[in-house]
Amino acid sequence: MGSLLLVPVLAALLLVVAAAVVGLLAWRRLRELRAGGIDVALRAAKDQRGRGWHLGVAQYRGEEFAWFRVLSLRSGPNRVLDRRDVEIAQRRDPSLAESYAMPHGATVLDLSGGAQSVELAMGADALTGFLSWLESSPPGRSVPWAS
Repeated sequence: MGSLLLVPVLAALLLVVAAAVVGLLAWRRLRELRAGGIDVALRAAKDQRGRGWHLGVAQYRGEEFAWFRVLSLRSGPNRVLDRRDVEIAQRRDPSLAESYAMPHGATVLDLSGGAQSVELAMGADALTGFLSWLESSPPGRSVPWAS
């Protein structure tokens, strides 16, 4: 009879330990990303209803813009944009349906180039930094729609 009580207690203890490990990993990831990162929402597939946005933190890494999804335990970036392949196809304000999933006062950039097309949403300060990063590309390369 005593061993019957031991099974649920061990299962509950295992569940608590697993939740603590996941929580610790998520806290560590957010802490590491916040150091030198900017808040950016990303959407890989366009949706007319405003769905598909994911909150994240981005970092500049030389020629790359590395985006990390906030709710992910992946150790590396979820998406990497190369400055040489990025062009701003369109700039717009978010729709009411989209505004829930992006930083306050965000502007949406529709980026194209290379094999990928994504939308980024970022606040005014982050947008200024992103445009400066794009415009500081090596000589001989023009950046359409950057300013």
